[in-house]
Amino acid sequence: MRIAFGADDENETTRAVLAELRERGDVEIVETDSWPDLGAGIGRAVVEDRADVGVVMCWTGTGTAIAANKVPGVRAALAWEPWIARNARLWNDANVLAMSLKRLAPDVAVEVTRAFLDETDPDPEEAAAIKRLDEL
Repeated sequence: MRIAFGADDENETTRAVLAELRERGDVEIVETDSWPDLGAGIGRAVVEDRADVGVVMCWTGTGTAIAANKVPGVRAALAWEPWIARNARLWNDANVLAMSLKRLAPDVAVEVTRAFLDETDPDPEEAAAIKRLDEL
């Protein structure tokens, strides 16, 4: 699996997530001083097929999710627990995971990441709704 990763700060949580990602595949690190550019950079890595999925982290996760979603073809989901992450992939075909690097403990962030990466195929029953996202 090819994964684009970026964080606008570094701490124990970001290091734990990055270690998990490196165990799972090839990681492209996107670096910038600007969280909007970070989110967009992760999104571009996914839609330009340099990565299968993206994981982006900022203080809340919200800003980078919004920025990533500005890139056509990106479906970034802000998740704070595994159920949200898994079902964002399953029901929304999310291709970018956004998380808070300030509010998630390292072990929780890793669980969220695993749930996101472990769910690889969208629910066929959601195909029409997912297709509709591209039409909006």
